[in-house]
Formats: sequence, C-alpha cells, structure tokens
Amino acid sequence: MKEFEIALPVGQPLTEARMASEARRMFGRDDLHCVESRRSIDARGRVVCRHRIEAWFPEDNYQPYRLDDYMDVHDAENVIVVGAGPAGMFAALKLLMLGLKPVVLERGKDVHARKTDMARLSREGKVDPDSNYCYGEGGAGAFSDGKLFTRSSKRGDIREVLYQLVQFGASKDILVEAHPHIGTDKLPLIVENIRKCIVEHGGEYHFSTRVTDVDMTAGVVKAVTPDGPVEYSGRAVILATGHSARDVYEMVQSHGWPLEPKGFALGVRVEHPQSLINDARYHGQWRKGMPTAEYAFVEQVDGRGVFSFCMCPGGILVPSSTEDHSVVLNGMSNSARNSYWANAGVVVQIEPEDIPEKYKDGSPFSVMNFQQDVERDMYKSLHGEGSDPELHPLAAPAQRMVDFCKGRVSKDLPRTSYHPGAVSAPLHAILPPMVADRMRKAFPVVDRKIRGYYTNDALLLGVESRTSSPIRIPRDPETLSCAPGLFPCGEGAGYSGGIVSSAIDGIRCALSAARTLQ
Repeated sequence: MKEFEIALPVGQPLTEARMASEARRMFGRDDLHCVESRRSIDARGRVVCRHRIEAWFPEDNYQPYRLDDYMDVHDAENVIVVGAGPAGMFAALKLLMLGLKPVVLERGKDVHARKTDMARLSREGKVDPDSNYCYGEGGAGAFSDGKLFTRSSKRGDIREVLYQLVQFGASKDILVEAHPHIGTDKLPLIVENIRKCIVEHGGEYHFSTRVTDVDMTAGVVKAVTPDGPVEYSGRAVILATGHSARDVYEMVQSHGWPLEPKGFALGVRVEHPQSLINDARYHGQWRKGMPTAEYAFVEQVDGRGVFSFCMCPGGILVPSSTEDHSVVLNGMSNSARNSYWANAGVVVQIEPEDIPEKYKDGSPFSVMNFQQDVERDMYKSLHGEGSDPELHPLAAPAQRMVDFCKGRVSKDLPRTSYHPGAVSAPLHAILPPMVADRMRKAFPVVDRKIRGYYTNDALLLGVESRTSSPIRIPRDPETLSCAPGLFPCGEGAGYSGGIVSSAIDGIRCALSAARTLQ
C-alpha cells in the first residue's frame, strides 16, 4: 500500500484522472489503483483542501473493506436491546450479522413521530418525559449535527459504523472527511432505514415501551406501554438507555448491581454569528462555497479542563429538558450548515470530588443530583416570584460573553436561534462558582487562538449539562457484563460519548452477548 497527498483549491473536485496522473508521476507505473482515504481543509496559509490517497499495485492483493451480511433471524434466539439510540441500533445490526434476533424496546416514539413532540416542546414548553430531544428512536444523536468525529480504533473498527451509515443513506463523504457529519435533516431517514432492515430480517421494534425492571434470573424484561404492562424474554439483555434515563439507574441500584458516580462536564451554550467564526478560522479568506468553519479548543484552568463540546457550525439551539421545571440546551445543524449562527457547548470538567459538600453523601447518584439541581436552578432563575407569567417555560437565562466575564448583567441581548427565547440574567452568579470562574478566565485566552471569539456579540445561554453520563455502571472488562447476561453499554453506561463511540460500544456488547449464548 502506498500513500500520497494532493492539495487542491477548495471547491475544485478531485477526479480519478488527477489521482491516476499523480500516481504515475510518483511511482512510474500506469497500473496503480487509487482511492481517496482522507480529506481535510488546511487554512494555515492559502486555504486548500488536502486529499490523502491510498494506492496499490495488482500484486498487492489489496481487498477493499466489506461488511458482513445480515442474516435472517425470524426463528433465532432473542437478545433484548433496551434503547434505540446509536448503541442500541448498532448492537441490533451486529446481532443480525451474528444470527441472533434483536428485540428492541424504546421508551420513546419512532423518529418521525418524535418531531411532533419536539415541536410542541419548543413552541409550548410541554415536556413529554418519554419523547423529547433525548428519548426516542435514534436517541439524542438523531436530532443533532450528526457529528462522527471519533477516529480512535482502540475499541473497534470504525469502518463498520461508517460503512453501515452510508449503506443506509449517508453520503460517502463521511468515509473520507476529517470531520464528517450527516446533519439533522438527513439522520431521521437513516435511522428509519436501519429499523426497516432490522425488522425485515426478523428483528422486532417496540416503541412507547418503557422498561421498568430487568430480571436476569428469569430472563425477563418488564416494561409498561400505553396498553399496560408487558414482558419480553431473553437470556441476554443489552442496556443501551443513554445518559439521561435516570430511572434506569434507580432500577439497576434496586437489584444491587454496581453503580458509581462519574465525572462529566457542565457549562453553557455559546452562540456567535457564523460569519465571525468563518473569518477567524479562514483568516479572512472565507468565501461562498467553502465549508462552514468549525472550532475546537481545550484550556487548562485551575486544574480542570475548559473545552468546547459538540460544536454546531451554521446551527441552532434547541431545548433538551427531559423533565418539567428545568432548562437544558443542546445544539444541532442541518447538513448544509447554513444558519446565521454558530454554537458550541463550552464546558468545565467536573469530577466527583469537585461537587459541593452537600451532595457528597456516598451515593452513586451524588453527581447526578448536582447536575439535576443546576438544571433546575436555570429554570428558577427566571420563574421565581414576580416573574412574567407569559414567559416561555423553557426560556434560557443568557448573558453576553464580555458581560459574563466582567460580572455584569447584559442590558440587552443579541438575537438568538433558541426558539423558547433568551432572558438577560446573571449567569456568572447562577452557575456554580467552580464553573463560572473557570469559564471567565478561559474566554479571553481562547481569543488568542480564535481571533474575535471574545466579544459581546457572543451570547451565553444556560445550561449545557448533558455532555455525558454522571454515573457509570461498572462492568467486567472481559465480558462487558455487570451481571450474568446483562450488558450495559454506550453513553448511559458511562463508556462512550457521541454517535460513533456509542455505536462501537454497542457492537462490542453484541459480540459479548453472543458469546454467552453459545
């Protein structure tokens, strides 16, 4: 295998003829096979697109990557998969490859029915605890930017995830882009196609089915549906419930299965005009037709990381509350990434020892209780005595960036993409001091790397708190089980973060479940 690189102006397509010509020039042969393996934007000087090319000779006997076939599992043994987010979906697909029947139980609705509940959430502030931006088919990732940034191959073959996404409707560009994304407008159809494939091959999907208990001694999963209680049987259960299913953690604890508090990250959503980020990242060279600019940063402040999270170029802000009387924000982008705004979470690393003393009760729920109270504090800051009764229930407390750093309430706010609305409030005082103080120190430092970032044209909205699970379900490092036949996986188990890493963890748990059934 040979590798070489071609740099082209942004927007100029890479053709097979160009690859072949460059390969001939470098290796002196006409019989090379070439394929693009990676594509990235380089804006360090003149803006160019760098294409990494893999090339091989006929005698190399190179074999392109190929997915395993899905098997007919109508009559195969059941494996219960709790949750239809990335971990659950890709666990189910792997079970098909292994000849086992996935029975997927999802507390929320199918990916299209979810849209009605999310529209009501944004419009009226009515939270359906089982159908929202976190719960439902596709999980939290189905209505996000669809970022696929994980490139580490330590835990599994990333190609199994990316090639299946392409097979179900994603662009082939995700196989080569340095920072691939799908877009929230494209993801629902992909998620639906995955479900159709699973069902056509003999798997099952059950929506509006909230799991209330898992009895591994009897091999039974109990759930409630709109029509009443139901039970499903299976000797193996994959628990892929996401990082917000707090009731599942309580169920795990009731059985005496291990739980432990885990660090997470907490902060705000930061919204800039996208044009400002374009100018900063392309050094004033951005022009129409170039990819919408992204950014990422990590700073160490007072012994903890302050970093950007889930950056959404050309995106919008959405409400991600899963219960009443709390305010949580997230970001998302369509595939074109063409809105006026750029947004990202800017969050501070929180370890269990960092939380206030009143939460340190020895409970595995200590960090989660702290997280929940911060989300409720956001709501209380705007809905206390004497507040506007017409205020949207999910309106967010907000502050201009420089005002936040200087500790002053903003007299007015720039317009925002957040539909429930933003209300000027002292975020610097509402946030926990350990979070606010570190962010106030970090923002001016970030400006040295992203010129123009530290500006009062940037809006901070609270709170960004669903970065990862504040609880981990410890599991055996070899079997990946926390109890015989029970395999916690994905973000909810505390072993992944994001679509790709969650999908890989789901695949690993499916393999482990299959081994127990042999």
